[in-house]
Amino acid sequence: MSRSIGAGLRGLLIAAVLSIAFSADAAEPAPTFVGSAACAGCHAAEHAAWHGSHHDLAMAEATSATVLGDFDGATFRYGDVTSRFFKRDGRFFVNTDGPDGRLADFEIRYVFGVTPLQQYLIAFPDGRMQALGIAWDSRPKEKGGQRWFHLYPGEEIKAGDPLHWTGLNQTWNFMCAECHSTELRKNYDAAKNTYATTWAEIDVACEACHGPGSAHLAWAKGDKSGADGLTVHFDEREGVHWTIDPATGNARRSTPRASAKELETCGICHSRGAKIAEPWRPGQALLQTHVPSLLSAGLFEADGKSLDEVYNYAPFRQSRMFVAGVSCSDCHDPHSLKLVADGDAVCEQCHDARKYATASHHHHADGSAATRCVACHMPVKTYMQVDPRHDHGFRVPRPDESARFGTSNACNDCHQDKDAGWAAAAVERWFGPTRKGFQTWTETFAAAHAEKPEAAALLQKLAINANAPSIARATALESLAAYPGNDVASVAGRGLADADPLVRMAALRALRPYPVAQSWPLASRLLADPVLGVRIEAAALLAPMPQEALPLTERERLARATDDYIAVQRLNADRPEHRLNLGNLYLQQRRFADAEAEFAAARKLDPGFTPVYVGLAQLYTAQGRDADGERTLRDALGRLPDNADLHHALGLNLVRQGRSGEALPELGRAATLSPETPRFAYVYAIALNATGRSAEAIETLEANHGRHLADRDTLFALATINRDVGRTDAALGWAKMLVAIDPAAQPLVDQLRQTPSSARPRMP
Repeated sequence: MSRSIGAGLRGLLIAAVLSIAFSADAAEPAPTFVGSAACAGCHAAEHAAWHGSHHDLAMAEATSATVLGDFDGATFRYGDVTSRFFKRDGRFFVNTDGPDGRLADFEIRYVFGVTPLQQYLIAFPDGRMQALGIAWDSRPKEKGGQRWFHLYPGEEIKAGDPLHWTGLNQTWNFMCAECHSTELRKNYDAAKNTYATTWAEIDVACEACHGPGSAHLAWAKGDKSGADGLTVHFDEREGVHWTIDPATGNARRSTPRASAKELETCGICHSRGAKIAEPWRPGQALLQTHVPSLLSAGLFEADGKSLDEVYNYAPFRQSRMFVAGVSCSDCHDPHSLKLVADGDAVCEQCHDARKYATASHHHHADGSAATRCVACHMPVKTYMQVDPRHDHGFRVPRPDESARFGTSNACNDCHQDKDAGWAAAAVERWFGPTRKGFQTWTETFAAAHAEKPEAAALLQKLAINANAPSIARATALESLAAYPGNDVASVAGRGLADADPLVRMAALRALRPYPVAQSWPLASRLLADPVLGVRIEAAALLAPMPQEALPLTERERLARATDDYIAVQRLNADRPEHRLNLGNLYLQQRRFADAEAEFAAARKLDPGFTPVYVGLAQLYTAQGRDADGERTLRDALGRLPDNADLHHALGLNLVRQGRSGEALPELGRAATLSPETPRFAYVYAIALNATGRSAEAIETLEANHGRHLADRDTLFALATINRDVGRTDAALGWAKMLVAIDPAAQPLVDQLRQTPSSARPRMP
């Protein structure tokens, strides 16, 4: 587990629970899990391939046969703590800093993974298992391995930090358990704050992908005239062949792929995201049980290449390969997990070696590593210090885009002594001035990441581009939430009817800035969407709708979806963000006692979780208890003095109490601490202007505009404040910039053009 995963999951504020019975008849029991040994009799070859694979070795009890690390008294120093690894009575221990920061002996109960690293799990009496932050590098010594190392070098994470090995973000039960065992049930007891986590098999075995096998086993042992009892058939490649077109050197699939069952199954674990249901069963859309991350800034580069640890699902979904009909098992044996052929032979199944395995294509010396297909088309990033992974976007190298947008490229990954311009010139010499490629959205997402004025128009264009992969369209829709306007609402409306649930979910997110009464006519039908991930997004969006405004049938539909949403949060009640979700929902419903209980539970789980203090302050405001809100925020600032969100919330609290003089420094502190949040500087400027400090307000807004060129609030404030102090020409200039982003602001321009000079006040 990495810091990025913990931080990313902390920001994911959705999860759900859904119990699904798969029995064909109410009188028949649901299929049960029988274990991989029961499969081996009929599927000996598959079982043999799986045995010893990464799936087979995903997790195991700590024994002399499974533990790879040096437990013969080896030591490792991290910060000011020296940990010692040793054995006692045939068991494995580490002496290291515990939850109280003191050195103590902890027994290693389980090993996690096998190569290129192995992690170790320590059990606690409350059912938690925690992943030790010190891991064993299991690579050969000549490759730098056979050593202890820390997963977060240079950070010196201490007890009390959620990323300390005893902390919230290293809890196996939530963070990583599901993907290392079969049919894992977390079984968290929120009342006791304990776990009783179970699994059907300790590792990733047959039924992890194929579903419970009892019905199939009964069929195999009895009458085979009926259905075979399998939960799903992975038949996407059945009867399919690929034919290479001599003109292009590329293959075409004999029939279009009608489903993505393989990818959706692999995506359960090979994606970055949040769990939203138990149990998962193969054959479902991924969004029935998990919400995967989109191509978001911080996780992905603007062109879609992996930036953080996102695994393979999202990269592959954006690739030409996926759209052309390629499935995971076209390249990977699903049981051994090895490639189906050696080296470039995998690619040459569909790409003619006579065209591509030549110097005229790769332009590198024969026999060098640079001639490998993956060198240019699947660039590598290393995660967890020692684990290099190939990006599965299968893209054409674009150093020209690196020069324009700052993205990385495969050429300069190797030629680090050269710049992108050099690499772009070489590619142009080899292939001509016209660049080809399937991922065509770099300019769009680069503009969105930089908050440029043209971002809204580019995002809208991508969102409705039927030729773009659905995950790119979904990302564009989600990004449009930063650019509300009538055109955006129209584009979102189209997305709400998309066949792909990922797009429908993102279209709902695009509507977040709009008043709920405006969103209801567009989005309310998705409260009954067949896919859970879409349904709960609709519930979160529409929950504030006043009940009295709805007919009974609509009220009931909202209530059912809201119940789903509540169950979502209950599944992951061991996480502060989900308790916060419930608190915010109850606050909207004016269930104040319930909201306060959820906020208190979130604070107990993670005292450093800032949003809960903001939520409590909002709750107290709703109850007319701003003094209590102030005390809560000041208490939080005592522990987190440099937190911008807390300073901002305190400033607003003081404004509500009529103490503007005290509020201004708090609002200004928030703007200084978090210049990347345009709202903070905007609110500070409005407060400055309200106290007669218009010149300072304008200066603050101009600086904010320099950082956030497309922030509409900032532009509107610059136009109106300049107008009010008599600087009509400046006001008109700012208003025109606003109209370029949001045409709905045209009346402001018209008004300014008609303002008589005698009516214009002057700057004091």
